Amino acid sequence: MKSSDLVVLGKFGAVYGINGWLKVNSYTDVPEGIYDYTPWQIQLQGNWRQVQISSWKRHGNGLIVKLVDVGDRDQAQVLVNAEIAVERASLPELEQGDYYWRDLMGMAVVNLEGYHLGEVVDMMETGSNDVLVLKANKTDAFGKKERLLPFLTDSVIKEVNRAERRISVDWDPDF
Repeated sequence: MKSSDLVVLGKFGAVYGINGWLKVNSYTDVPEGIYDYTPWQIQLQGNWRQVQISSWKRHGNGLIVKLVDVGDRDQAQVLVNAEIAVERASLPELEQGDYYWRDLMGMAVVNLEGYHLGEVVDMMETGSNDVLVLKANKTDAFGKKERLLPFLTDSVIKEVNRAERRISVDWDPDF
């Protein structure tokens, strides 16, 4: 399986208990939503492999999971920090104007005057809106190394062109 066919939805945290349970760090909007997508693929030593969920539950403010074929703490320890992904085809189709964060990674961001502001290297979730994290060009005329742009459709984000891997924005490069 190629990693481009997979979407990372979370990763395993620390081992929980002695019977092979693991904490789960979910990147989905609703944390429990990670369990709606199966089968899980996990990356170990550079290779993706499928795992099956035996059981899961909420524990305090977090989530824990028990996998089939993981019966003790030592087996679970091997999985700590492994990314959890699913095949892109198993994700629901998005409505027009909605995007998976992963699809925005690496896109060029250009303002309405044609100035190349940088490339999307990360996304942040704030209370009010998502934020694009851009790595500016090494030769940025304004001396910027990084830019943070609110992902506000209509006011800041003017167009996301998937085919050209470009986001057009209304943004001052000196800001």
